[in-house]
Amino acid sequence: MTSDTPSARSGGPGTRASRGDRQRGILARMRASRSAPRSRGRRRLGAAVRLVAALILAGGAYTVFAPGLQAQDTPQLSSAAQEGKALFDVSCVSCHGRNAQGIEGRGPSLVGVGSASVEFQVSSGRMPLGRQEAQAERKPPVFDETQTEQLGAYVQELGGGPEIPEHDLRAGGNVAEGGELYRINCAACHGFGGGGGALSSGKFAPNLKPATDRQLYAAMLTGPQNMPVFGDNQIRPDQKADIIAFVQETLKHEQDPGGFFNLGRFGPSTEGLAIFLVGIVALVFTSLWIAGKS
Repeated sequence: MTSDTPSARSGGPGTRASRGDRQRGILARMRASRSAPRSRGRRRLGAAVRLVAALILAGGAYTVFAPGLQAQDTPQLSSAAQEGKALFDVSCVSCHGRNAQGIEGRGPSLVGVGSASVEFQVSSGRMPLGRQEAQAERKPPVFDETQTEQLGAYVQELGGGPEIPEHDLRAGGNVAEGGELYRINCAACHGFGGGGGALSSGKFAPNLKPATDRQLYAAMLTGPQNMPVFGDNQIRPDQKADIIAFVQETLKHEQDPGGFFNLGRFGPSTEGLAIFLVGIVALVFTSLWIAGKS
């Protein structure tokens, strides 16, 4: 069927208008297809720009705040510890290394040993060590009391560890209880009379006569060299006071517990053995003399 309208037969304005609409729709779709990749590209570019800006911001923040965080990780030393560090760098660094981390074959790390260990070793003259031996022997101290406290403060602030209480260490100590504790925990190595004793491989338990209250407490607290550690869980602070009172008030001032003669202050066993041997020898020679006379 054909249309009778003039516009339909002759391709009038209506037909041209619809064709133009179709052409504009096609052009719009083409422009939309071209703009879609451009919009995705702009989005990706924007995301990249934002990422770079975030990284720059994070880097700037780290640059600004990192020195402050590092300073917090390395605490400032007190004036006493600074003086101790100066002494340490002159007299101790060759064996114990920088920052007291130790040097293999020369000296152990001091991180965590505490000021108590430093005070025992330095005040008794055992450190600085003159030469490598089986055991460090007591000798006149190199540093005075103030310098010893400064070295202890440096090691304490460097890595923490046991500290000696700042009070009378044998106040309220029970001599009788201390004697019992000493015989149970100490006499096997230091002897019944505190005169010390030999151990294996050239090592020995030292004589307790020259030890001070603080050295005795520090030795129990830190376990220097061959001595075991008697922390507050093993021997309470009041029991340490008992032991110190016994050593200082009994072993150092009363007659030798072993008897009349001082045979190394090892106790009655030593003197009994000596008397037995001397008596047996005397009896043997007496018997031979009598036999010769008869």
